[in-house]
Amino acid sequence: MVNDSKELAKLISTGEGYTIEFKSSPSHIAREICAFANAAGGYILVGINDQGEITGVRDTNKTISDIQSTARNIDPPLVLDIRSVQNVIIVTVPSGPNKPYSANGLFYIREAANSQSMKRDQIREFFFKEGLIRFDEQPCKKFNMRKDFDPARYQSFVKFAGIPGGLKREDVLKNLHILSGEGMMNAGVLLFGKNISDFFLQATLSCTLFQGKTKPKILDHTVYDGNIYENYNAATSYLLSHLNTEYVIKSGPREEIPELPERALRESLLNALAHRDYRSTSNIQVNIFQDRVEVWNPGGLVPGLRLKDLGRVSRPRNLLLFSLMARMDLVEEVGSGIKRIRDAIAAYGLQPPIIETDGAWFSITFRRKGMDEAIEKVQKDLTPVKMDNTEVEKKEIDDLLEFIWHSPGLRTAQISKAFDIPVRTMQRRLGELRDQNRIEFRGSSKTGGYFIKDWVRGGVNGTINGGVNGTINWEVKILLEFIKNNPGLRRPQISETLDIPVRTLQRRLKELTESNRIEYRGSLKTGGYHVIGGVNGTINGD
Repeated sequence: MVNDSKELAKLISTGEGYTIEFKSSPSHIAREICAFANAAGGYILVGINDQGEITGVRDTNKTISDIQSTARNIDPPLVLDIRSVQNVIIVTVPSGPNKPYSANGLFYIREAANSQSMKRDQIREFFFKEGLIRFDEQPCKKFNMRKDFDPARYQSFVKFAGIPGGLKREDVLKNLHILSGEGMMNAGVLLFGKNISDFFLQATLSCTLFQGKTKPKILDHTVYDGNIYENYNAATSYLLSHLNTEYVIKSGPREEIPELPERALRESLLNALAHRDYRSTSNIQVNIFQDRVEVWNPGGLVPGLRLKDLGRVSRPRNLLLFSLMARMDLVEEVGSGIKRIRDAIAAYGLQPPIIETDGAWFSITFRRKGMDEAIEKVQKDLTPVKMDNTEVEKKEIDDLLEFIWHSPGLRTAQISKAFDIPVRTMQRRLGELRDQNRIEFRGSSKTGGYFIKDWVRGGVNGTINGGVNGTINWEVKILLEFIKNNPGLRRPQISETLDIPVRTLQRRLKELTESNRIEYRGSLKTGGYHVIGGVNGTINGD
């Protein structure tokens, strides 16, 4: 607030601009008040000419009363701080909390040092910018349900959202506010369109691998133009396939450790997909450099949200789209995505991510470092277990079979390198497993590799440990180990990752729950499955 002559002089010396207006008289002041309220706010100095000279106001009390009356007639009304210093009326206009404001039926906005009335397109853009109109809730006039709707993508959504079968598709879409009498909403097009780029060319996601630390040389570039869920999975796979991974084999199951935490990468992609500005002509960009990974999306923070609020406050730009992603268990409505990213990075012992934004874009940057440093923290948690020779031999066999199951088609030299075991020793072990009819070599000697022979898919039982540890359902073993390493996931996420049909997975989870080997913790919406008791005992059924 300006309270004395000294502060007034400083304000006048600053000159007219985006937040300061000089007026010789209060004529047409409603326009200035409206423009400032629709922008960042500012000061209107009545009794100052264009040259910055004090001309003063004769009847200050009447002038203040008239300006207050004018402010009350702004739609919606405004309460202003108005005071007099040296016969100059200083009107302090806040950035209005109830935008947009109009004066005499017209909308005004501050542009540089001038107040301008807004044309139709400007008003529309203003409403979008302030979140008063949401892109995802607007109907897509060109979308034809018969020609452009993808039933397969709809069925995938229904599966992950847990919507019961047998319901009429049109009723489901209407109840979710995706379909109305005006047609399919833009959020529905982004999820269920056959060729989404026909409607929104910018709704793609590009992944680029650069050589070194700058952009001049591109090693690989891929653009994904599927729906939101498909682009999310594709970008995740791209990142994991182009980042370093360390295979750590100790006394327990083999640990596959990417140099950056997968959860942080996934959250950053979901953040970009959920909160980007889909009206922008730019797409989401994932850039991999030698020293960093950048996830960039068009659209800065939504109005009223600040950088320091991230991780504590949820304010989606695309509310309808966000709610649909929440139904698929992709996001949570608690503003915790950034916090999960920071926590995952901290748990890895890495430097915090760099988060930057302006009005047009938002980015998260992860700093890479050597694999030895990236896995150091995880290795400290892998405490060796003392075992006798027979137990060691059994464990080595289990580890080897599990490795081949997860990484089929590798040759002896590659497996030997992964286990850090001499090639001749590995040849002997692989030969023994082939003699036992537990693995097989497929393909030519030059390009072929090893595969598990008696592994289980779709509920068929098999024996991975032969007669040594008794008959173990390999599918159950993998499921238990997956839940142990990824606690808190829900059924759709487990089904998608392990490629197990939902009905089969339901049966497996029910069996494991009834046998007290796993339990569901938390609410139906945000909870997930966890392994109970000792890891080895639970998995081996001891």
